[in-house]
Amino acid sequence: MEETFLTILDLIGTFAFAISGIRLASGKQIDWFGAYVIGLVTAIGGGTTRDLLLDVTPFWMLDGKYFLTTGVALLVSLLFTNKIFKWGSTLFLMDAIGLGLFTVVGLSKSFEAHLPFWVCIVMGTITGSAGGLIRDVLINEVPLLLRRDIYALACVMGGVVYFTCVEFNLSRSVTELIAALTVIVIRVIAVKFHIHLPVLNSVKVDDNDKVDKT
Repeated sequence: MEETFLTILDLIGTFAFAISGIRLASGKQIDWFGAYVIGLVTAIGGGTTRDLLLDVTPFWMLDGKYFLTTGVALLVSLLFTNKIFKWGSTLFLMDAIGLGLFTVVGLSKSFEAHLPFWVCIVMGTITGSAGGLIRDVLINEVPLLLRRDIYALACVMGGVVYFTCVEFNLSRSVTELIAALTVIVIRVIAVKFHIHLPVLNSVKVDDNDKVDKT
């Protein structure tokens, strides 16, 4: 039952991230196949990075449903383009949902591997955010992960909540749901109320302060 619940979260996250990738690709004059590739990379990039770090076979090589789910996301995007892509909040909402669900998938799989809690949090963060990072690089955008938005930090907070629930002996399904909602809510609140980390500004050096190396 709990394994089925995790699979459902995984597929919903795949669909949400694929939609967000396809939505971004639509503004880059990319053809249908290119949009599919961008959606697929967004959906499986984080999990692939996680599995490679854990030295296990990447999950999509063992199950083709991730390719099928991305295909469904592309089909939905093509059929409902005017309804989906005209909403500026669509990309953000789908990305937030994918972020939360994939973070939990990464946390749970790492936890099952009996890794230390801090490694699980790192793997959860990678699973949630690395796909978006690869997506942004491919479409020539400044990666959302590297901007001042609270993105990866939301994954970390979700990981902290996950292990807090574990300490209270909550069921696995409840733990995963609470952790996913934590990531999504933090992400939504941060954007809605313009909460972000301070920007690292460059230091201006006066010519008189420069060291004369001659």
